[in-house]
Amino acid sequence: MFAPFSLGSPAAGVPMQVPNRLVLAPMTTYSSHDDGTIADDELDYLRHRAQTGFGMIITAACYVHPTGKAFDGQWGADADDKLDSLAAAAQAIHDGGSMAVLQIHHGGRMAPSRLCGKVLSASDVKADRPTAETPSPMTEEEIHEVIQSFGDAARRAKQAGFDGVEIHGANTYLLQQFVSPATNLRQDEWGPDGFAFPLAVVDAVRAAVGPTFVVGYRFSPEEAEPGGIDLPRTERLIDALCARSLDFLHVSLGKIDQKSLRGDGDEAVIDRLVRHLGGRLPLMAAGGVKTAADVDAALAHGLDLVAVGRAAISEPDWVACLRGGREPRLKVPSQGHRETCVLPAGLAAKIDAVPGWFERE
Repeated sequence: MFAPFSLGSPAAGVPMQVPNRLVLAPMTTYSSHDDGTIADDELDYLRHRAQTGFGMIITAACYVHPTGKAFDGQWGADADDKLDSLAAAAQAIHDGGSMAVLQIHHGGRMAPSRLCGKVLSASDVKADRPTAETPSPMTEEEIHEVIQSFGDAARRAKQAGFDGVEIHGANTYLLQQFVSPATNLRQDEWGPDGFAFPLAVVDAVRAAVGPTFVVGYRFSPEEAEPGGIDLPRTERLIDALCARSLDFLHVSLGKIDQKSLRGDGDEAVIDRLVRHLGGRLPLMAAGGVKTAADVDAALAHGLDLVAVGRAAISEPDWVACLRGGREPRLKVPSQGHRETCVLPAGLAAKIDAVPGWFERE
């Protein structure tokens, strides 16, 4: 787990060296300023995780267009006036010695109108949650504008000093809404079967940053809802992504060894995906990794990189604990957790506001 790993095609230039196989997973921090610029305590959060040993840090989702803002306290990369904010984040990560990757994102139908103005999606299919709003199907002009906004955000990331970007195509957000037959009912060229929208986003991002900047793509392999994404569809998406100029794929799982949500076979989903991918691109996964044994088990499944989320919230020195043979803290303190866990204020408040999200001491 502590061996370095190379990302990027040698044909495109010198590969990017990741210091080790451990990645801070992208997690929403709910802490940025209302104008979409990053807060100082978010910089402290990133800097500390970098200093304690993560090989790569993927930031919280950063909206690429005003219509994509999905969370209170979400930061943005939607305009050039965000460059100083982005540069501060990249520098904080580099100060600790980690590779800096900006996750770029559009919330689609998961973005509330009070934050985004107009709720957009592939089709007018409302999400199954109490506060959901019916989205407007995106017009041709809106589709091209959002595709371009991903490219522009990636350009800003490169200009700000990041080493790469991760395109957020997972967790029910806009790109996944275009991939899923449950949310994309379109009959035009942007329908679900050809993956036209996510592939156009990948192409726009690569065109904006050139061949040597790292570009990854995060995806969710299945949806539980009827008519949603299944593993055969995800395998076709993987094939399409491998034909593009990408440097890694990142699969979002509840648990690394989980079985199919849809009862599609008895093997772990990750084993099926690793076999189908066949080494064409490096693969990262996130899913309930907490201990050194969990990391070893994840790597044994054939993963190249292992992303760690909640465990790195409760234990800010998580990588250092593993390197030193110490057990990491796996519960968030009931008092003083903002200071003890080096958390930005918005994230600490969210942990308090959502019982059961984290185990508490």
